[in-house]
Amino acid sequence: QVQLVESGGGLVQAGGSLTLSCAASGFIFRSNAMGWYRQAPGKQRELVAFITNNDRTTYSDSVKGRFTISRDNAKNTVYLQMNSLKPEETGVYYCNAARPGRDYWGQGTQVTVSS
Repeated sequence: QVQLVESGGGLVQAGGSLTLSCAASGFIFRSNAMGWYRQAPGKQRELVAFITNNDRTTYSDSVKGRFTISRDNAKNTVYLQMNSLKPEETGVYYCNAARPGRDYWGQGTQVTVSS
């Protein structure tokens, strides 16, 4: 079955950096687009970054130039490098795999940015 396991969250000061990882299994990873989403307290889940199976990337306007999404198909892992973090970027970060018929989500990893 499809599994997505995020890691790498934590507490960081404003201006700091974190790298999130998402290990995928249960499907042909290299053929699948992957995304990172964020859900802040009391808000809807929103797309942060997206990478296609041929490495084309898309970012939300608020993170362009600071965040980088990448993938390692040999490790079935997608990454999100986050630099210059802001307190308003606190939330739970989820990995997503859009598969035929449904989306799959990881359990999420908490990122807290202190001011």
